[in-house]
Amino acid sequence: MQLPPKFTHPEWVISNQMKYANAEGERAAAERLVDEAARIIDDTDKTTFKVQRDVNKKFDQRLYDEKFWEKEVDDKLEGVRSEMNALDVFRSRIDKAIEAYAEPLRIAQMCLVNRQRRKGIDLVHDEPEKELLKEVEVYQGVLALLHRTKQQMDEQMRLNRKAKVNLERDLADKFAAIQIDEHSADLRNNSGGLRHVPGAAKISANSSSTEQWEDHSNRNILDADKQTQNSASLRAIVDGILQTTCNDMRRQKEETDVALARRIAETRDAKEKLEGHLAKVKSQMMEVEDTAERLRRAIAEKENPMKLAQTRLETRAGRPNVEQCRDAVQYRLVEEVSIIGQSVEKLVAALAAAEDSLKALRRRQLEIEDDLAIKANTLYIDETECAGLRRSINIQYY
Repeated sequence: MQLPPKFTHPEWVISNQMKYANAEGERAAAERLVDEAARIIDDTDKTTFKVQRDVNKKFDQRLYDEKFWEKEVDDKLEGVRSEMNALDVFRSRIDKAIEAYAEPLRIAQMCLVNRQRRKGIDLVHDEPEKELLKEVEVYQGVLALLHRTKQQMDEQMRLNRKAKVNLERDLADKFAAIQIDEHSADLRNNSGGLRHVPGAAKISANSSSTEQWEDHSNRNILDADKQTQNSASLRAIVDGILQTTCNDMRRQKEETDVALARRIAETRDAKEKLEGHLAKVKSQMMEVEDTAERLRRAIAEKENPMKLAQTRLETRAGRPNVEQCRDAVQYRLVEEVSIIGQSVEKLVAALAAAEDSLKALRRRQLEIEDDLAIKANTLYIDETECAGLRRSINIQYY
């Protein structure tokens, strides 16, 4: 067997010295490592504490901002809801007005239709008809305006609902974010449920900046402000429209009623005058009939005197020879026949005139009676039907 190599004493001393030196170096390095580790631990603890404290401050500031904007959005949402309720009340007023004003229009149109049943000379384009036509035009214009206003209100309500939905969505998001941030802010190093989440420390590409975040809520609030202002302005306009249309309809109704009352009075006056003339015509007819009867009796009374005179003349024509004398008796008898004949002719002419007058009076009587029937029909239409219908018209300010 080969013996192991042998070292010299100096080599052994050097070897020991080198090991001493290496051990001392490693120990010194270890001491420095311990000191450095203690410093790093202290620094990291301080840094971690400082960072966590800063994060907690950031949480506090963020929660303050979130709650501030949450209150702003919530206040504005409450304002929008209040305005929507107010606008809904005005829309109900419009609906009631449309429903109520349809009846006066129907009555005015019925009056026009009824007055078309007037007859003869009374079927005239008079003031009541002109006012009724104007009334129908006013009522139709009012209803058309109210329907257009209702459409504007429906559109404004749609915009209000849109603003409300945007605010509600923003408020819900902020409420959720506040809940999350408050929970996150309450977490501590010794809280339960802590875990490693690889990849959590990153900024999402879809995330918004604080400026965008504030601008989003601000836009929603500004839009809500705009819609509430528009809605309030529309309510003021609607109130003015309701007042104006009510006044216009009342004014036109009064003008129509006055014209109709005036026409009824005029027709009644004409009817009364016609009744007076009819009474006079009937009285005159009785007088003429009496006169005609007296004329007939007078004519009849002249029959015997005529016969007597003619008989005497015929008898005296039988006188013989020279006795056929043209004496005073003869002349007077001839004259008597002529006078009686002329008297009968006058009486017959007077009787014919009386009969013609009686016929004319009968025609006037029939004409007046027909006109009285027309006037009675007109009065029934205007006074009973139209005026009666119009008494039910009730134009209110809604």
